[in-house]
Amino acid sequence: MSTTSKLSTCQIVCWGLASLAGLAVLISATGSVGFLAALLLAVAFAAFIGLVFGRLICTGYGAEDRGIEAKDVEASLRQATGITGYKAPFDEDDDAPAPKPAAASAPAHAAEPTASAATAAPAVRAGTLLDGEEELSTRKGEWRYGEQAAPAAKQDEADVGTRPEALSAPKDGKADDLKAIKGVGPKLEKLCNELGFYHYEQIANWTAAEVAWVDENLKGFKGRVSRDGWVDQAKILAAGGETEFSRRVGEGDVY
Repeated sequence: MSTTSKLSTCQIVCWGLASLAGLAVLISATGSVGFLAALLLAVAFAAFIGLVFGRLICTGYGAEDRGIEAKDVEASLRQATGITGYKAPFDEDDDAPAPKPAAASAPAHAAEPTASAATAAPAVRAGTLLDGEEELSTRKGEWRYGEQAAPAAKQDEADVGTRPEALSAPKDGKADDLKAIKGVGPKLEKLCNELGFYHYEQIANWTAAEVAWVDENLKGFKGRVSRDGWVDQAKILAAGGETEFSRRVGEGDVY
């Protein structure tokens, strides 16, 4: 409800008219005296008009006079329309009707997709063969451990050249000192023995293809056979001869 008195309402109207008059003065005087001077003139004129209107028009009202209230509007509407049961829409005594609770059907609708999904997927009966199961059952027992073990043992060997003939053990149980060949150290001698090479005679008889195979399969020492000339040195040592390097090895100057 409004608490504005009739006196205040009258004064507001008067000052509103005075403001409009000041605006008109501002617009008309700006072109002749400039904006700043016109603004000062318009403010003074509006203040003068507001005071004059307030003195002349707003008389006969007391400060306790109430302003326009809802009951005044209601009475005016009843008089104009003849409807005696009219209630103002902004009447605070009216209670808004409580909204009706929504029907609890959401859970039922939410459960429907689950139920339909359950009926759409057919149940798998016991004893039914799945896709591919019959093929797997026919292949049972075909694989053998020994069939894969043999190729796996040769996976580490490079397929280059021809593998030389190897011995499972040195002849007469005594191997030649392969360290007498320049380029063969203790580790490389052990690797040669693991490949089945124990004697100078074996190395002296290697062909070019066999040299290529050994060059590729000496782990960590690839190419040493060709680079250090093992075959030529082995031929001398197999014939009972001696090289400068083998002499130093025999004297203990190398190892």
